[in-house]
Amino acid sequence: MSRSLTLGLLASLAPIALTLGGCAATTATAPSSVLAANQPAVFDAGMVSAADRRAADAGAEILRQGGTATDAAIATMLALNVVEPQSSGIGGGGFLLLADEQGHVESWDGRETAPKAATPSRFLDASGQPLPFRTAVIGGLSVGIPGNIAMAAKAHAAHGRLPWAQLFQPAIHLAREGFVLSPRGYASLARSADTGAHDPQARAIFYGVDGKPLPQGTTIRNPALASTLEMLAAKGPDGFYKGELAREIAAKVAAETPSDGKMTAADITAFTAKQRPGVCAQYRVYKICSMGPPSSGATTVLATLVQLENFDIGALGPDSPVAWHLIAESQRLAYADRELFLADPDFVTVPVKELLDPSYLHQRGALIAADRTMAKVTAGLPAPHLALGKGYEEHGTSHFVVIDRQGNAASWTSTVESAFGSGIMVGGFYLNNELTDFSFIPEKDGAKVANRVEGGKRPRSSMAPTLVYGPDGKLLLVVGAAGGATIPVQVIRALIGVLDWKLPVDKALALPVLFAPTDTINVEKGSRLEAMIPQLTALGHGSVRALEMPLKTNAVAVVDGRLVGAGDPRSEGVAVSQ
Repeated sequence: MSRSLTLGLLASLAPIALTLGGCAATTATAPSSVLAANQPAVFDAGMVSAADRRAADAGAEILRQGGTATDAAIATMLALNVVEPQSSGIGGGGFLLLADEQGHVESWDGRETAPKAATPSRFLDASGQPLPFRTAVIGGLSVGIPGNIAMAAKAHAAHGRLPWAQLFQPAIHLAREGFVLSPRGYASLARSADTGAHDPQARAIFYGVDGKPLPQGTTIRNPALASTLEMLAAKGPDGFYKGELAREIAAKVAAETPSDGKMTAADITAFTAKQRPGVCAQYRVYKICSMGPPSSGATTVLATLVQLENFDIGALGPDSPVAWHLIAESQRLAYADRELFLADPDFVTVPVKELLDPSYLHQRGALIAADRTMAKVTAGLPAPHLALGKGYEEHGTSHFVVIDRQGNAASWTSTVESAFGSGIMVGGFYLNNELTDFSFIPEKDGAKVANRVEGGKRPRSSMAPTLVYGPDGKLLLVVGAAGGATIPVQVIRALIGVLDWKLPVDKALALPVLFAPTDTINVEKGSRLEAMIPQLTALGHGSVRALEMPLKTNAVAVVDGRLVGAGDPRSEGVAVSQ
């Protein structure tokens, strides 16, 4: 655990106004500003923000039954598996940040691992060239050992209050009794039918005899998933990692793996969720904690922010092209370091301390100018034995946050990688295609790529579950996002919106997104940023394009003794009070 941090609110932040349509609030029993420094916050009710109301309701119900933030987060994850199968679930993995009522921060790694027999050439064809992405995705080659259930079990053992089986009941009810197919769910089934309908079991649940997705508004029932969840509720994690289900997963994945390291039941049994060191840094007067390696979330988010400390982003405001130019330049620097260094720390030495050293980041930030663009950006630390690789990023992802009455907080990003993962379904749930988050190229010019495939290794991720503490050491914001490599920039956008631009949390999540991992700047199509393209070009950015991006952020803030939550207006996400 990290050193103690006391939960509460940042009294100096302006109150966040209540609005309709995805923003909700609940009031504390006493203003946090009068609480003693060592006294935990106590709210009239807890709150859950998730990408689907049915899942948020499931978490809120667990809070009403007396569950902790950890209990509610597990119930939310399970319910999302039912109502948002394209994005996350027990067939995938994730990262979880927890803060208890005393303010101790824990960082949990439930990221999937490659089968023991996987080799660095897993995603190369016979001529040594990288496989086309979709070829690599569909089938067993892309499936990693799922980690969500193992991580949930460890977190529950440490911080749960309700019985394990009780947390499964909302999801079991949704799977067995049915849920209404939403517009976003229907669109995913139609857009990603190559994976969504790949498995006969999945086609029978979500598609008609004509091969088309069932109509929007259809009540979807998934009795196979209900039975799986009932079994896991009764048997615990052993029901997933040992016995019949593990053998079925391994056999089905192996049957669809054409070469290189077929998965075995022993691979599944050997999986371990890990507690990792928390990664925190100071940004202006705030302390921000996020997820370290094998995620690149913390280093990318924190580096981008700290590199901007020389500039008064707050005074510039969200309508300033110069502000967005500065954010783009800082992203370019952060992503250059990310691409070279970030990988599974059990296999590669990741220089997290050096990458987040304030002196180093201020030196990097000094390269940024308000009136011009850097001609070339490279990693800032020496790396004579590492090479840049080529890979892809998760898109089938979900984030959810919980704060309970006692001030316990959970920030969990869960994923199956692409929409509907590998397309393989076992027991009513899709299996991930997480291994395509590895670099397809294992080495270049004789130097190894840090994020190359290796047996038992976890692929790099962009997931960035995040906690923010104010200058008084009290919790201010819990936030995270989904959308592959754009996850860190969505979180950065939300943090700058709340911390620098003093926006209400729902308005911060509605801000447009700018994504600049390379010399090309991508701005959210149809947003105010698209209109700024001429100004960004005039500042020296040679390639600026408007792009549709997969964006989905969820957050809960603590403001003037109230919990205020929101879901991304681009999604079906909402915040629900218990």
